[in-house]
Amino acid sequence: MSDAAPYILETQGLTKEFKGFTAVDTVDLKVRRHQIHALIGPNGAGKTTVFNLLTKFLIPTRGKISFNGQDITKTKSADISRKGVVRSFQISAVFPQMTARENVRVALQRKLGTSFHFWRPLSSLNQLNERADELLDMVGLNKFADSVVGDMAYGRKRALEIATTLAMEPELMLLDEPTQGMGREDVDLVTQLIKKVSADRTILMVEHNLGVVSTLCDTVTVLQRGAVLTEGDYDTVSADPRVKEAYMGKAA
Repeated sequence: MSDAAPYILETQGLTKEFKGFTAVDTVDLKVRRHQIHALIGPNGAGKTTVFNLLTKFLIPTRGKISFNGQDITKTKSADISRKGVVRSFQISAVFPQMTARENVRVALQRKLGTSFHFWRPLSSLNQLNERADELLDMVGLNKFADSVVGDMAYGRKRALEIATTLAMEPELMLLDEPTQGMGREDVDLVTQLIKKVSADRTILMVEHNLGVVSTLCDTVTVLQRGAVLTEGDYDTVSADPRVKEAYMGKAA
């Protein structure tokens, strides 16, 4: 499909049932290319389950998933990643005993398909250092390349996770609650980082922090009880009385 096609990801009637319980209920989702698109909703609305269906950690009960116009409903998780759909904080494992540069090199090895070449000498990985340092610089961690990750601040660890995701060269990044558990300073840092790395790629994110959603997102889809409640830009959905009742509460 041409890169000019407006939607990079589409679902039709996406449904997941667990022994009679419908966690995702006939969700039709259209993610426009080169936008930041948010999935929001109260706890239990089905947001993470949708992510699990898109990346095939779960198999849909019914429905269709298309990426770049190609049906990927039955495609395996690893193959979806190779096509350019990369889920941050799941695929981008961070190893606390290693340095930031070493973590990014592991992700680069995955992209090269050399992850399990244990017989190669450590010096053979030095060819990846330049690209690793470029990615660290992109997320503001160039000064921490040789820092042990376990000693790094929480916000920097999250930035590193984004760097390792970028190492996989994603066309579509799925970010599952990227600012969860952060203080305001780290939230601001990661928000700016997501905006920066969104250039020339598409981001679909689950996020509870509505300040982040209002700052970053072009389109917002609201889920309730596994189904789409409404969709639009942030101003439109935040003004919807159904959204206020279901998600934001009476004070919103």
